Amino acid sequence: MGKMFATAAALAAAVSLNFTAGPTSAADDPQARAVMEKVDARDDGDNQTADMQMLLIDKRGKERARRIATFKKDKGDDTQRLMFFVQPADVKDTAFLTFDYDDSKKDDDQWLYLPALRKTKRIATTDKSGSFMGSDLNYADMTSRDLEDYDYRFYEKGKESEVRGKKVWVIWSIPRSKDIIDETGYSKSLLFIRPDIDMVVRAIHWVKDGGYLKYVDMRKLEPIDGIWVATDTLVNKKKGKTTVHKTILTLENVRFNQSLDNDLFTIRRMEKGL
Repeated sequence: MGKMFATAAALAAAVSLNFTAGPTSAADDPQARAVMEKVDARDDGDNQTADMQMLLIDKRGKERARRIATFKKDKGDDTQRLMFFVQPADVKDTAFLTFDYDDSKKDDDQWLYLPALRKTKRIATTDKSGSFMGSDLNYADMTSRDLEDYDYRFYEKGKESEVRGKKVWVIWSIPRSKDIIDETGYSKSLLFIRPDIDMVVRAIHWVKDGGYLKYVDMRKLEPIDGIWVATDTLVNKKKGKTTVHKTILTLENVRFNQSLDNDLFTIRRMEKGL
């Protein structure tokens, strides 16, 4: 296979200038799917705890910082995640619970607890494209994608790109149905995958409403207990060349193989708080 390298920045610049760049539909490429199957099967650790900072930056540069305690546990083939907002005071004790099911025929469950209302809200499928707590992530971003919902093909077959000096494959991810577009909020995505660690390290999402592009860049990766973790991630939403909003996620005190009881991942525990 002949190799021709293009920088990820050049690819990003090319697609940002052309909202119709790339396919709107695609025949599935078995080789591209094989890459994504390795990504899906990657060991991402179990019984994980971490402290997260979520920094929200508006178009005027005004910043808002939030501190979050996060927990993740595998239950069979399914994954459970819980987030407690610790600071500042206006979001303290807000909690978010996700059941990420391995069965592609089963919709993932998500609940948001709002302490000011003393109310837990179940996130409906129709609401999953909405912003998560004012960030540039949406609720659909908080669960993994089902491979069966997408067609995959290389940006340019036989060509490679680089992200921070590391080889990546660049793959189009095209939803197979309008329902998936409506649920995720993305009409298509371009994924940058490092084959040496089977990890998506950068992505460009076409937001179906508003003419936005959303750039996700895992700026710092660290091996922790043998598990590769993105400890610094920038999510940048742009309209044309203008940055509309940014979210920076940083992880600290990442630990695996912690003692996490199943009772932690319940609505009752979420409402009780830390």
